[in-house]
Amino acid sequence: MKGLILAGGSGTRLRPITHTGAKQLVPVANTPILFHSLQHLADAGIKEVGVIVGDTAEEIREAVGDGSQWGLEVTYLPQEAPLGLAHCVLIAHEFLGDDDFVMYLGDNLLRDGIVSFVEGFEAARATDEVPAAAQILLAPVPDPQRFGVAAIGDDGSIVELVEKPEVPPSNLALVGVYLFDKTIHEAVRAIEPSERGELEITDAIQWLIDNGHRVRHEELKGWWLDTGKLTPLLEANRLLLEILEPEIEGTVDEASRIEGRVVVAEGAVVTRSIIRGPAIIGPGTEVTDSYIGPFTSVDADCAVVDSELEHSIVLARSTISNVPRITDSLIGRDAVVSRSGERPAANRFLVGDHCQITITP
Repeated sequence: MKGLILAGGSGTRLRPITHTGAKQLVPVANTPILFHSLQHLADAGIKEVGVIVGDTAEEIREAVGDGSQWGLEVTYLPQEAPLGLAHCVLIAHEFLGDDDFVMYLGDNLLRDGIVSFVEGFEAARATDEVPAAAQILLAPVPDPQRFGVAAIGDDGSIVELVEKPEVPPSNLALVGVYLFDKTIHEAVRAIEPSERGELEITDAIQWLIDNGHRVRHEELKGWWLDTGKLTPLLEANRLLLEILEPEIEGTVDEASRIEGRVVVAEGAVVTRSIIRGPAIIGPGTEVTDSYIGPFTSVDADCAVVDSELEHSIVLARSTISNVPRITDSLIGRDAVVSRSGERPAANRFLVGDHCQITITP
């Protein structure tokens, strides 16, 4: 089995959340979202992975490399325009050949990975009299209008898939993980672009159903987040930090306090500060005369000086200085957030890469 991971520019809702960086490279618990996806593929025993890349291809290539850090062999598959998920399958046909494959949207984060999902598909294909051509993963959501949605028949089978319906047939959304056999290549060639101008994977799976092919489904156990906006990014960070194993490898002086589950990475320096977990401080980061509160991730080579930070994500090489309170925020790479002298009591930011912010009344 091969893997196909969609890492941007492909009509996958994967848009950069910061103006120079691929959103999938935004770290949660100091690990990029895309890296979690690659690890899930590796855990499922997949060795060969095609990575669909768009206008952030250079950043993805630099971050992922050849995939060897996960035991993967990565092939990059450029897509010139965001023409939909089914179009990704279309352009990946030469790489995939006739192999079964898992398609994974790189901005999705699943608590339990995909091992059982893949094993279930392989076991069913080996034993079922009529093997399924596809398997989809579903999860109940409060806002199904934002997703592809499945309608389940009285016999428990999938009868209809609809992309972002105004009137959803159910609350069961398609999680961004799919399993296919070679039949899907016929399906993506047969469908027409939707009103959005994209080849929708929901239409391709519906073609399979309409043409007599079995489509299995499983309902997700455990949490799942589509990390397309600030709130789910912070929620993903919180959920991963809740299972953090504490580890102090950096330097913490006697005037500082570490409370709860906290990671202070090698090379980090904490001076006259309080860090209350769950929280993680990346390598080379300096925290001085500051408070780092729960559910906060500070990436590598940052400086936090005379400031308070809670329930936030700070990306690499950023500086926060003399800011009394930051909460519920994402600070991009190489950003500078400082106080001019007047004090707002609290601040909320969504800050792009390489920005500089000065707080005034």
